[in-house]
Amino acid sequence: MNPQGGGYSPKDLKFGESGRSSLINGISKIANAVKSTLGPRGHTVLIESPNHTQGITVTKDGVTVAKAVDLLHPVENLAVRMMKEAADKTATSAGDGTTTAIVLTEAIVKAGSDMMTENHNRTEILKHINKEVQPILTQLKSLSKPITKRRLKDVAIISANGDKTIGTTIAKTYDKVGKTGIVTVERSQTSSTYNEITNGIKVERGYNSNLFINDQKKDECVLDDTYILVSDASVDNILNIENILKPIIQERKKLLLICPCSENVINTLAANVVKNGLKICNINPPQFGYKQHELMQDIAISVGATYFSEKTGDDLSLINFNDLGHASKVIVSRDSTVIIKDDAENGNVIEERVSQLWEQHKLAVNKGDKDFILSRIASLTGGIGVIYVGGQTDIEQKELYDRVDDAVCAVRSALLEGILPGGGTALYNVAKHYDDLQEKETNLPKKIAYAILGKALKAPIQQILLNAGLDYKEIYKDIENPIHGYDVKNEIYGDLLEMGVIDPMKVTKHALQNAVSVATTILSTNAIITMARTYETNEANK
Repeated sequence: MNPQGGGYSPKDLKFGESGRSSLINGISKIANAVKSTLGPRGHTVLIESPNHTQGITVTKDGVTVAKAVDLLHPVENLAVRMMKEAADKTATSAGDGTTTAIVLTEAIVKAGSDMMTENHNRTEILKHINKEVQPILTQLKSLSKPITKRRLKDVAIISANGDKTIGTTIAKTYDKVGKTGIVTVERSQTSSTYNEITNGIKVERGYNSNLFINDQKKDECVLDDTYILVSDASVDNILNIENILKPIIQERKKLLLICPCSENVINTLAANVVKNGLKICNINPPQFGYKQHELMQDIAISVGATYFSEKTGDDLSLINFNDLGHASKVIVSRDSTVIIKDDAENGNVIEERVSQLWEQHKLAVNKGDKDFILSRIASLTGGIGVIYVGGQTDIEQKELYDRVDDAVCAVRSALLEGILPGGGTALYNVAKHYDDLQEKETNLPKKIAYAILGKALKAPIQQILLNAGLDYKEIYKDIENPIHGYDVKNEIYGDLLEMGVIDPMKVTKHALQNAVSVATTILSTNAIITMARTYETNEANK
């Protein structure tokens, strides 16, 4: 009998050290699985999973390992879920660094747990740890260097776990598409790994509903051989676009709608995607005002669509199937859309458009206007590189795909914000600074915060060397220069930037930010409420 009536759901509560102890156990379990992959001599992890080919996968990719971990104990599993969040956020914002984020999170939590007692002002200590994130990033920024072609190749090789062939392929691809270009990763239909350059355009808008997603691992909607509607007129009723939906639905074609839609229309389209298997996605037009109008014209020209605009008095209800554009592939993520155009289609029209834009660029006076025109030229002319990853077996292809995907994202991050001395050296040098601060500090909460950071920031370098069977104290005892260190793979000392042992600044930054956010949340937790489970009862009875 249920004395409380319907909806009663018993809970299990844990408080103070008891609850935090279970959280730390969960953190240790996921961290031990993930951190063994860190560095050039990191180890592979074998995973049993129904989500992978033949039920197993072998990987050195930290985020793949993290996603595979779920624990039986409910409180420990809460910690695992929070660690996954740190990894996911780092992967989403920087594309790499998930293992570093997990190593840092565990190190901060363990150091905090060891150094903070019930007599300490926990809130004040954690506040100081959060406050120090920005000064740490400032120090890292002072060490960062802009990326060169040679260093770009080094980033790619390191992120591909030291694979020179893969690193060289990625570097060549970026060299061809340029800094404004885009590189994506696909599975090859053969055992070979190779690259191709295609024409494409990037739109800074993502899907309007999560239900449009059809690639769950990457949270993307991927559509091949896709028709495209381009309009700034709002679709408030599904009947407004009935003329194009009929042939799309009847012939099971795919459609990308670049236009504002009412919530009802988005929900109707999303419901049809889920229930009826339609291949449709909707994104909003990019930018605002006159910039939106110009960019929408560029997109329409690129894909061969008729642009229906309210500004020129076009009536969207008159649109028909022939007004749609076409692309060989569309990749829609949460924040952006990549449209890979048909080869050589609309080439003359695009060339004419680009020459007009160069004329506008000459006449433009304002720097903002000049930059906007240059970005449009890059969008119209910039290529999209596709790296096709092969393998002798499905398991080999999956492992290689994860490494290539990480490396591509790392290079993209390096192009944006520069590079740091790698192998955890940059964070290690910041850690030494906090060791010095901690010795001089008289304010107790600050002193403990500095001590926690001093210990935690050494964790990545310790783990990389541990995975190689080395002791960081012995290796780094005589090194003072902040850009000098030890190349684990080649077993030599020297200038890390010159030797190509480097990390993207953006990756390190996001790993640190997300690690501090999750770690301080765990350390500030005093009560944990979980659903009561039979497991808990059994444990209590032991």
